[in-house]
Amino acid sequence: MPSNRSSRLSGPTTESIYAPQYLATTIGMFILVFLVAFESMAVTTVMPLVSELLHGQRYFALAFAAPIASGMLGMVAAGEITDRWGPKFPLLISVTIFCVGLVVCGSAANMQVLITGRILQGIGGGAITVAIYVLIARAYPGHLHSKIFALFATAWVLPAMIGPWLAGLMAVHLGWRWVFTGVAVLVVVAFCGIIPVLRALGSERNEDLGPISMKRLGLAGLTGLAVISMNLLGNSRSSWSLIGLALALVVALVAIRPLLPVGTFTLRRGLPATIMTRIFVTGAFFGVEVYLPYLLRQDYQLAPDKAGLILTASALFWSVGSWLQGKLGEKVQASTCITLGAVAGAVAIATALATAIFHPPVIVLVCGWAVGGFGMGMIFPRQNVNMLALSAKDEQGFNSSAMSVADSLGNAGATAIGGVIFAMAAIGTGFISVFSFSLLLILILIIISGRTKGTATTVDY
Repeated sequence: MPSNRSSRLSGPTTESIYAPQYLATTIGMFILVFLVAFESMAVTTVMPLVSELLHGQRYFALAFAAPIASGMLGMVAAGEITDRWGPKFPLLISVTIFCVGLVVCGSAANMQVLITGRILQGIGGGAITVAIYVLIARAYPGHLHSKIFALFATAWVLPAMIGPWLAGLMAVHLGWRWVFTGVAVLVVVAFCGIIPVLRALGSERNEDLGPISMKRLGLAGLTGLAVISMNLLGNSRSSWSLIGLALALVVALVAIRPLLPVGTFTLRRGLPATIMTRIFVTGAFFGVEVYLPYLLRQDYQLAPDKAGLILTASALFWSVGSWLQGKLGEKVQASTCITLGAVAGAVAIATALATAIFHPPVIVLVCGWAVGGFGMGMIFPRQNVNMLALSAKDEQGFNSSAMSVADSLGNAGATAIGGVIFAMAAIGTGFISVFSFSLLLILILIIISGRTKGTATTVDY
């Protein structure tokens, strides 16, 4: 089985991602991931103000949907390029595109220009994720992968906790444009920390793979458009919208198949099953989380700030789960971490379902959802670690983009389907219906998680 247990930059005795030869790279990548995550959270806070000031309220939904589609394109493009030329070139280009998108948004005089910037942000942000995955595979030995992905989980959790608040402060005291342009400056600073390791990797070229597949790039764009359609149609009751949603889901599933390892939808053991578990876990967990503040406001009359505490508790325990799986390292198999995390997720979703039915004290839901956050912290880093461990060197980019695309599809698909279920459910049963659907997804995940063990797969380019 091809394995990435060695690194060009270290010997086998290195035990810490903070060792001198890794420190600048670790810090640079952490800040870069943190800023990409912060930007995604911050936009949610400032976009109502921005759309009002730029007189573009009718473009509000598109400002969020556009980077979803362009992100798919960025992920696949980065995967194609990294497998042929390594992570150096795509990481440089993706950071540049992301920063240009931020500057365009920060200087926009109308919503059309801002959406153009959001499209560029999506391309750059999606490509950054894939390029960093491959950089990890090339720059760190395999036994450190669980630790570096645990650190990245923290880089996503922190913005979830402070991002909206900090963005609000920036918008009030500095102006909303600084939410974009200020981040662009910090991204450049963070990237400087990664430059030494990119130089050390040297130049790469894999001529065996042939030219970049324009077909895959086209399918990525089509998948992104289908995902946008699902987002926009997911909360409608009209029959035409439901038909459109069904067609968009079919298009997404057909278009995405060549972007995933062979055997993903048939749950072939190893890498394909690992990719499929990402679809199920994002669909199950986030398909419930998006409704929890709504549930607490409607059934418990909680103010938004208090309702948001449940998400904060989940984020904190997500960090704990990520830290624990990183601490365990190779002592516990990836498939075991994924199974344990799925069980914790099932407990959380069952608690949410019980809350919707029986209305226990709020603390029950807070504790239950914290258990779910812990489970997600166990799952997500280990899925990434397993993906890299089961990837040959010339498949790391393709498989990293497949994982990122699966993440987006699971989240958007389940949220859209959940929206339809909620809208069509009988009065008073919307939350129960949606949570039951998500519970089914997480139970399927528990059943299939054992199939993530296996040997490396190959992809026909």
